[in-house]
Amino acid sequence: MYYHPIFQRRFGALTGLILLLIAAPFCAAEQVTVEVKGDYPQLQDNAQAFLRDVDGRSPDGLRRYVSTARSQVSTALKALGYYNPDIEWEITRPDGDDELAQLKLTVEPGEPVLVRSRTVEINGPGSDDPALTANLPERPAVGNVLDHGQYSSLRQTIQNRARQLGYFNGSFEKRLLEVNPEQKAADITLIYQTGPRFKLGDVSFEDGHGFDVSFLRQFVTFDPGTPYNSAMVAKLSNDLSNSGYFTGVDVDANPSEAEDTVIPVVVSLRPRDPRSVAAGIGFSTDVGPRLRGTWREHWINEWGHRRGAETELSQPRQNISTWYEIPLDPPMTDSIRLSAGYQREDIEDVESELITLEQQWNHQLDTGWLQTASIKLEEERFRFGDGTRERTRLLLPGLGYSKLQTDSSFDPSRGYRLSAKVTGAHRAVLSDVDILHVLLLAKGLYTVADDHRFLSRVRLGAVATNRFEDVPPSLRFFAGGDQSVRGYGYESLSPENSDGVGVGGRYLMSGSVEYQYEFIDNWRAAFFVDKGNAVDNLNDPLATGVGAGIRWVSPVGPLRLDVAKGLDPEFGGGWRVHFSMGPEI
Repeated sequence: MYYHPIFQRRFGALTGLILLLIAAPFCAAEQVTVEVKGDYPQLQDNAQAFLRDVDGRSPDGLRRYVSTARSQVSTALKALGYYNPDIEWEITRPDGDDELAQLKLTVEPGEPVLVRSRTVEINGPGSDDPALTANLPERPAVGNVLDHGQYSSLRQTIQNRARQLGYFNGSFEKRLLEVNPEQKAADITLIYQTGPRFKLGDVSFEDGHGFDVSFLRQFVTFDPGTPYNSAMVAKLSNDLSNSGYFTGVDVDANPSEAEDTVIPVVVSLRPRDPRSVAAGIGFSTDVGPRLRGTWREHWINEWGHRRGAETELSQPRQNISTWYEIPLDPPMTDSIRLSAGYQREDIEDVESELITLEQQWNHQLDTGWLQTASIKLEEERFRFGDGTRERTRLLLPGLGYSKLQTDSSFDPSRGYRLSAKVTGAHRAVLSDVDILHVLLLAKGLYTVADDHRFLSRVRLGAVATNRFEDVPPSLRFFAGGDQSVRGYGYESLSPENSDGVGVGGRYLMSGSVEYQYEFIDNWRAAFFVDKGNAVDNLNDPLATGVGAGIRWVSPVGPLRLDVAKGLDPEFGGGWRVHFSMGPEI
């Protein structure tokens, strides 16, 4: 290593030094300070952070420390490309007190070292692999001020990508950063030899998991001989962990066990307890307090079948349901689900008892959309106001598509949810009325500058029938409430019959625009406008609600408290408080 005329060094040790410069805490603020002249905040922070703690030194002790302090500051500036600083110092004693002595360093950074040339080459079998060679860090680029951290990042990116893609024998043939302080120039040379790319071999499962191996192999999304990619190994581990079958998952794909560059994959699994019971208490202004209980068998046989039962009790709504699920291939997305349920509702002027039997087939398309084909047999007994109790039986085949894309399942900062579902019934097939029912939903969330969040929601629905009076309440449309048009009662917006009783509409149109500002970590203020209605005619007027609220991202999930004003008294609008919880989308 030599500094003149050419300053040349290899940067294995300097990488750790640079990290220390950036991360070291500020320890010497009281007795030793540094001032970098000009607008150089990075230099100022790096220089101050690198000074050691020298509290309690006398003036003579500070004088002895000067050479060390100047060396530390000089090294800190070199890490950011300033190799020729002018560093002056002075010791002061406020009020002539030696115990208050202070050392101040004043720095003129001088002219920086610029990157004169950059040579980055990847040779060997990986030279044509775009996953390895594309989109490498552009900095430090020719003409940039030399930043050792950026150089280290570029070198580390190449190494990390090579390992992630299975080039385990790769190494730098040449890794050189040459600095000429007098010429204020630096030359970067990184030449990497990849070696052969390793492959993934057979996946084996250690004994003791209790599942059929053919079922477990459905979680494996790669074939033997597939070029190694750490993302594939991570996906296998994550899918098994998130399947709900196991409390422990260990996927071992160790390159040191490879034979002829083929890595065996060994999976060790620890199954979870097969059964669980849970109970909870919730509240929303739509239905008030509610109790919820679940019983679940997470696996009942070696093929991963599961079953469960759920109940929810609130003043206006009570339901109980049971289900049986058969995983398909791939088991994380595809399944057949059989369910049965009973629900009783007494909301506003509508009383309803609904019994259902349903089969669903869930299948995820290559585009990421979840396709759900279903067939449901239902019988509903209902009454509007003081009218006659009626009964309708329907066989409803249906087809739905949905897609959810977010950056977090708990508290997303951006994402969207889209869904569309069409169901129908015909009198010729176990049904009392002809029905075509369509429901569309779109939600979006976008965050700007971390603190400014914008949400939007649109829900559209329509029902076509030859006898609307026989359509049960569960297939009619109602609007109003926490998740619909705030400022109005839950499901209070709908057409009315001659007795003034809300009977539900043929069409649903509702939407919302909301702005949130995070004024403290996990606390947000919200302002919103909602508009919508359930109507029989698309030209009928819509109700409008406006308001403000508070959002708290609690440990159990986001909580929302809103105060809303319904602007249309003829629809029952007024001041209302709304409380709900759950993810924004």
